[in-house]
Amino acid sequence: MKVAIYDTTENMAEAAAATAAKELSRCIAEKGRATFMAATGTSQLRFLDALTGQSHVNWTKTEMYHLDEYVGLPESHPASFRRYLQERLVNVVHPGIAHLIDGNAPDPWKECARLEQRVPTDGIDVAFVGIGENAHLAFNDPPADFANDAMFTVVALSETCRAQQVHEGWFKAIEDVPDKAITVTIQGILRAKSIICVVPEPRKADAVKCALTGPVTPACPASVLKEHPRASVFLDADAASLLDKAMLPGKP
Repeated sequence: MKVAIYDTTENMAEAAAATAAKELSRCIAEKGRATFMAATGTSQLRFLDALTGQSHVNWTKTEMYHLDEYVGLPESHPASFRRYLQERLVNVVHPGIAHLIDGNAPDPWKECARLEQRVPTDGIDVAFVGIGENAHLAFNDPPADFANDAMFTVVALSETCRAQQVHEGWFKAIEDVPDKAITVTIQGILRAKSIICVVPEPRKADAVKCALTGPVTPACPASVLKEHPRASVFLDADAASLLDKAMLPGKP
């Protein structure tokens, strides 16, 4: 795993987007297409703005997969991740194919199976992820299931995770936040050939310290990134404020 720290969120986002664009373009050049997973949430806004500005990427040759979605939340809701990706990514760069999670499917487990069937046999090229305030990856809250080898699963959301959604302004009260979600599993994320993790803001500093300096444990789901051979973590100064910079690996 490589870690890079930038003085501002904007510089972090630009650097992460440049690395992501390079990876997508490399895959397109080598095999004619690139597959990627897209994360959502407040922490990904500047990264996605920078990524969609990478006009040299042949987006028609890309295939997008959606990282997670609430169960039972209509797409019209401001917190819908389907809506988020449509507005900030799909309708901007127009990927060749976009696989969005239907959180309103009558049977969430059948929706997981539907999505799993659409993942190419050679896997996902690059996963864009963030780290939650409780160190979750996607909606894999602690203690995360590190053993589930499915690609998608249905999970119960912890109170800490639901409270984060209120803090970020997506919901007015914790009672309004759905208590279940469909998410790519930990193993599903790790099967991506490369991972680009983007983490801004001081409220993530504790989770970043846990993930990068502590043991690999389900109690800190993001710590599993240390086991991936091609994971790159991009931090702004606030998110990295609790780290001993001398102990970190080199830049991506």
